[in-house]
Amino acid sequence: MKVLDGRGKPYREVNALLEELWQEGIQEVLLRSINGQRYLGRGFSRGEIIIEGTPGDDLGMFLNGATIRVRGNAQDGVGNTMNAGKIIVEGDARDIVGFSMRGGKIFIRGDVGYRVGIHMKSYLDEYPVIVVGGKSGDFLGEYMAGGLIVVLGLERSRPVEGNFIASGMHGGRILIRGEVDQRFLGAGMKVEKTAAGEWNEVVPYLQEYCQDLNVPFTFSSDEFVSITPLTTRPYGKIYAY
Repeated sequence: MKVLDGRGKPYREVNALLEELWQEGIQEVLLRSINGQRYLGRGFSRGEIIIEGTPGDDLGMFLNGATIRVRGNAQDGVGNTMNAGKIIVEGDARDIVGFSMRGGKIFIRGDVGYRVGIHMKSYLDEYPVIVVGGKSGDFLGEYMAGGLIVVLGLERSRPVEGNFIASGMHGGRILIRGEVDQRFLGAGMKVEKTAAGEWNEVVPYLQEYCQDLNVPFTFSSDEFVSITPLTTRPYGKIYAY
């Protein structure tokens, strides 16, 4: 594994060095002393990057198949418009995780901020997945058009979800561990117990999450509710066509 120290280096320099190693065919890179450098791993299609420290905004933007693991927290925009691959954050992440995500997986061990999964979408075999171990902020799944978001609420002593869940959502699904009152949902959404068939589709992602983050798999379908749109065009009446 190649080691690259980011201490005192501006983000452009770190990215240039990282991309130079990638072009040389290096498959594993350990980034040490990272402190706010952004765009790390942008567009990478192979290999693994392990980050020690706190990466800045847009970690793994346009990621296209590589794996990124953060041994700490991450800032805004993790997985911005990513296509494939996996991002694992061992701590917390902030706002707009998975913004316009089109494929791949994002696994967060701790909490996330606002507007996680905003504009997520799926197409044919491309199916984006976000699994959050802690709680989410407001506007989870806003304008979501496809894919899967799961909130596990591993610390069950505190609220798991924020307000305005799935506002503007017209595709995909959100699973939340625990009860969710309808008043926390955006207009045009429904909340139901998770069906057996739906649960069977989700289990492999949860097993992978637990393996990657050393979390015991103790979940059952009756602990979760599923949030989906009432129709595929829940806001059609506000348009003129």
